[in-house]
Parts: sequence; structure tokens; C-alpha cells
Amino acid sequence: MELFLQILVVITSLVMVALILLHRAKGGGLSTLFGGGMASNLSGSTMAEKNLNRFTVLVAIIWFISIIGIGLVVSYQ
Repeated sequence: MELFLQILVVITSLVMVALILLHRAKGGGLSTLFGGGMASNLSGSTMAEKNLNRFTVLVAIIWFISIIGIGLVVSYQ
């Protein structure tokens, strides 16, 4: 179980790095490559940016739960 959680933490860490790099900064970001820059600026954030935010939060929650799980497995072994 501990090995599975460690592998999950590594995978989610790499995915988090990629997702954070895709987010748009002040002047635009890598998300504009995937259609994030095509929408008008009046709507606030685009649908691609909203979905990217949701997926980033989901991966962060999985990462956090994996870290807590590793701590519990190690402490109770």
C-alpha cells in the first residue's frame, strides 16, 4: 500500500507541475496554445481556464490525500 501511495504522489506531483505551467499568468501562458486565448476578455476567465483550474484542484486534492495516507501507513506500521 505504501508503494502504491508513493507512486501516486510522484505521478500527481509531475501532473501538478505540468498543470501549473499551463495556467495563464498576467501576460498569457501556455494555456493559450490550447484555445485559452481565443475567447473575449470581457467574460473573465475562459472555459478552458476554468476546466484547467478544476482539474488542478482535483489533482491537488488527490496529492494531499496521498501524502496523508503515506503518513498514516508509516505511523501505524
